[in-house]
Amino acid sequence: MLVDDKIFLGTSTQPEYIALKYGNRHGLVTGATGTGKTVTLQVMAEGFAAAGVPVFAADIKGDLSGVAKMGKAKDWQTQRAQEIGFSEFKDDIFPVIFWDLFGRQGHPIRTTISEMGALLLSRLLELNDTQEGVLNIAFKLADDEGLLLLDLKDLRALLVNVQERAKEISTRYGNVSTASIGAIQRSLLVLEQQGAENFFGERGLDIADLMRTDRDGRGFISILAADDLMQSPRLYSTFLLWMLSELFEELPEVGDMDKPKLVFFFDEAHLLFDDAPKALIDKVEQVVRLVRSKGVGVYFVTQNPVDIPESVLSQLANRVQHALRAYTPREQKAVRVAAETFRPNPAFSTEEAITQLGIGEALVSALESKGVPSMVGRTMIRPPSAQVGPILPEERKAIMANSPVGGLYDTAIDRDSAFEVLTRKARDKQLAEERQQLEDEERKTAKRTYQDDAPKKRRSTRQTPAEAAMNSLARTVANRLGNALVRGILGSLKRGG
Repeated sequence: MLVDDKIFLGTSTQPEYIALKYGNRHGLVTGATGTGKTVTLQVMAEGFAAAGVPVFAADIKGDLSGVAKMGKAKDWQTQRAQEIGFSEFKDDIFPVIFWDLFGRQGHPIRTTISEMGALLLSRLLELNDTQEGVLNIAFKLADDEGLLLLDLKDLRALLVNVQERAKEISTRYGNVSTASIGAIQRSLLVLEQQGAENFFGERGLDIADLMRTDRDGRGFISILAADDLMQSPRLYSTFLLWMLSELFEELPEVGDMDKPKLVFFFDEAHLLFDDAPKALIDKVEQVVRLVRSKGVGVYFVTQNPVDIPESVLSQLANRVQHALRAYTPREQKAVRVAAETFRPNPAFSTEEAITQLGIGEALVSALESKGVPSMVGRTMIRPPSAQVGPILPEERKAIMANSPVGGLYDTAIDRDSAFEVLTRKARDKQLAEERQQLEDEERKTAKRTYQDDAPKKRRSTRQTPAEAAMNSLARTVANRLGNALVRGILGSLKRGG
């Protein structure tokens, strides 16, 4: 049942596969809690990794970490393999890199404020349209003046600067109100309390580190520890959306390939679309549609297909539907919608089958020859080969200690950026004002006393040659930075654009 160009999912009346060459046509895994979605996700992740395709997946409950440990088949795994005629089933282990936004259960993942952009940051901060407009102005000012926004203190310093220059900036870019800036600052405080300051900064994530293979040619499975992160669902969903945006902006066009360059599993996908404005959904739809040509397959995992907007749902070709409950009218409608997304099978009613599926059983439809969806099959999902369930904390630490990215991200870098630049400007301005005040007082004293002595030597306000050279260099660098900044579909910064 294991073939080179396909991933074996399980058996209906025949073996059910995802063809690797259609792996970048995206997919959907749905079903009620406790019906087997996590095991199916593990089966798919193992299959792609074994085929040499790197995988990125969020680990909501910690269970997915078991792929990093050699399996030891339990009775239900052996029995299921026998039931579906999977004679090739064996225990296995897969290469894993653990990641964690908070740096506790994996290597830290960071990005900069500038790279995330105003659109995603506005969603993260839950800003209204007016506040988002002010944030966009702040970002435009930073881009124009070459101010690097690396972390939260950079953004706070920028907002203070915008408020102090509100009259000038309102004339150049549009109205900036004190109330909107105050609201953004309060939202930043909430974000900081959620632990997001760990996420913003450097060294930023290099997408290439998500696309590694080991010496045997197996794809690394990058696992994001998300159990703590799920306490801040908006941070979780915005982070994954940023990652999807980064993949789209950074990877080159590759066209059709024999297999994907990366498969990205977006668990609890409904969080991405909850309360999302239409403008954002339209951009997500655009990114999902276009990222396929970069060789990236996106697989959404959620309870029900109705959690996904139709414009996105229509692009998800490889589908696995576990059982759904249908007790209320709303649930019954959801089952009908789910059934309508499959190519019918005359052997059974898809709608009835969705409510009758057992644990580990699912309806499967994937693209087959010429990219046509297969007829839906009532499928018993194959057992995973690696450990099912979480590994121990000490096992996780041992894997991290031998990680191929060990030491690359563990120490934060705080280089010269907007906070330092604006702090120097504020200090220089204060010193200039104090110097001017001192000179004014000296002039008044000289005029009052009518002294015949030589006038007191005033402090020169002229720059020294060294100061002039440094300021000229700073302006040149700022201008170059401003000219180089290019933003993508979701407003994220294109590196080296």
